[in-house]
Formats: sequence, C-alpha cells, structure tokens
Amino acid sequence: MFSEVHQRVKKAGQAPGTPTYTGEINHTPPDVTIITYSGNDFKQTTGHQIDESLLATKPPTITWVDVQKLHDVSLIEQLAKHYHLHPLTLEDILNVQQRPKVEEFEKYIFITLKMLPWNVKTGTFSIKQVSLIIGKDFILSLQECNTDFFASLQKKIINPNNKHLREQGADYLAYRLMDAVIDQYFVVLEDLGNQIEKLEERIIADPKPANARMLYQVKRKMLQLRKAVWPMREAVNHLLQIDNNIMTSSTHIYLRDVYDHTVQAIDTIENFRDMLSSMLDVYLSSLTNRMNEIMKVLTIIATIFIPMTFIASVYGMNFQYMPELHWRWGYPTVLGVMLLIAVLMLIYFRRKKWL
Repeated sequence: MFSEVHQRVKKAGQAPGTPTYTGEINHTPPDVTIITYSGNDFKQTTGHQIDESLLATKPPTITWVDVQKLHDVSLIEQLAKHYHLHPLTLEDILNVQQRPKVEEFEKYIFITLKMLPWNVKTGTFSIKQVSLIIGKDFILSLQECNTDFFASLQKKIINPNNKHLREQGADYLAYRLMDAVIDQYFVVLEDLGNQIEKLEERIIADPKPANARMLYQVKRKMLQLRKAVWPMREAVNHLLQIDNNIMTSSTHIYLRDVYDHTVQAIDTIENFRDMLSSMLDVYLSSLTNRMNEIMKVLTIIATIFIPMTFIASVYGMNFQYMPELHWRWGYPTVLGVMLLIAVLMLIYFRRKKWL
C-alpha cells in the first residue's frame, strides 16, 4: 500500500504526504449539503462551498455534511481541518481505490464503503467510493460522484413530521447511510440475476459464440462485484466490535441487520458465480453434443455410401468379360440394388434409434 501511494505521489510531482485525488476529474464544482438537526429543529443548506459557521453547533444538535465529487481537494482539507481529521484519513478519502474498511480514531470513526450506481439503460453498474466519518455530534459523507442514494434520507430528516430520526444520534444516521448503500447492492443483484436467467435460456436454446462472449462479460461483472462487496462483511463486523461513546449499544442492534444484509448479498453473489460456472459447462457440453450430432449424421451418410461405392467401383473396372455390362437391364438393376441397400440401412438405423 505504501509503495502504491508513493508512486501516485511521484507521478503527481508532489512530496509524500500531500493529499492527492486519484479518481476521475470532474470540472463542475462539488455539491455540498449541510443539514443540522435536533429533535425539534432542523436546517438544510446546499451549495458548492462550506460555510464553517454552519458547522459550529452544540449538542444535542447533529451536523450532517454530504459532499458529492471529491476533486476539490481544498474543500476536503477544509473539512479535515475543522474536524481535526488525521492526515491518513484525508489520504484515504481522496484515494478512491480503497477497499471497504473501518478505522477507529480518538474522536471519530472512519468507514470506507463501495457504492454501486446502476445504469438502467445499459444494464451495467459502476463502483464508486463513499467515505463516512462519524463523530459524537457530526457525520461526514464524502461521495466520489453524484448519486441520489441519500436523497430520500435527507427528505426524511427535513420532514417536520418525522421527529424519530432527528431524535437519534449520529451513529444511527451512519447506520441509515450504510443501509442505503447496501440496499442498492440488491437492486444490482436483482437486475444481474435477470440477465443471467435470460442468458441461460439463450445458451440452452442456441449455444452461439455471441452468447459465450456475453457469459464472460457477466462473469467479469460478478468478479468486480465480489471484490467490492466481499470486504464489507469484515468492515461491518469490525464496526460491531467497537465499544466507545460514538457507537452506542442501541445502534449495534441495527448494525447486526446491516451485517445480515451484507452476508446475504455475498451469498447471492457466490450463487450467481456458481450458476455462471455451470452455464459455462452447459455451453461447452452443448457445443460437444452439437458436434457429436453432426459427426453422427456424417458417419451415417458415409456408412450408407460405403456399399454403394463398392458396387460402383466393382462395375467401374474395365474388364472385358463382365456379363452384366452387356445386359440390357444391368444399369437400372445396379441402381435399384444401391437404392434398396440405402433404404434397408436407413430402416436398420431407425430401429436402432441412431436417427
């Protein structure tokens, strides 16, 4: 890991320790949403910059800062300075190639997750990173790209009639954010499951090379999905082991539900991988069976023509004393015998169920 970071810094022409964003550069300004709330009050502010006066709140007020697009390093550094984030945390936020993990610090907990935005038109997904920083009275969600994963949760918080969510702590909000990310996994898995079922029908009906290429494409998708989701189980389990004043015991009950969902998603992925492997075996078996059918037909045709070829070769010899050559009905008789042999062999093959 250190060598990878050093190489990235070296390529950027910067000294080691300088925060560098490693994702795709988006030239549009980042979207920042700041929500401060308590049981009876809430306030939402959206924009492209961070007003630190909005971050200065006192308990029991909770501050949620949601940043979409991380290419503005100065903005992320501003947040890190305000909340006294460790330099390694800042580096992990900007390095979007991190695997899901949980790290515990003195005043906050750092969580890295993988989001799976699904493109309905193309039937594909992308893997994007979101980092959660959970404090006693604040939570930061820093997303690699623009998504609407947390839009419904924001609406629930600012809903005047929804006091239950605002009465909970920052750790409960973190659970809801993680749950929203993991729920998207099942949307992706459901659509991929439909693709696998359709592909299976195509392979069984017509094992063409085009279907084999589609099969390998889906297998690559499942491999990417497994790499993104598999570490989540370890990360959530680590979060369950944390015992401090940030993650309360009441929230652990909900985190166990997140853990169950993660295990369920992993089991589904493994089932799909087994199905794809079986489909590959079915495809290869179908090709073999198809080749066997072709060889059987060719063999039967060759077998039928063997005696006919023998008769033709016998009467094709230019011997002078062959009585049938001078017989008036010799030619049609030989043709009739050939045809009779072919019919009798076809009847025999049919009775043997070779045809």
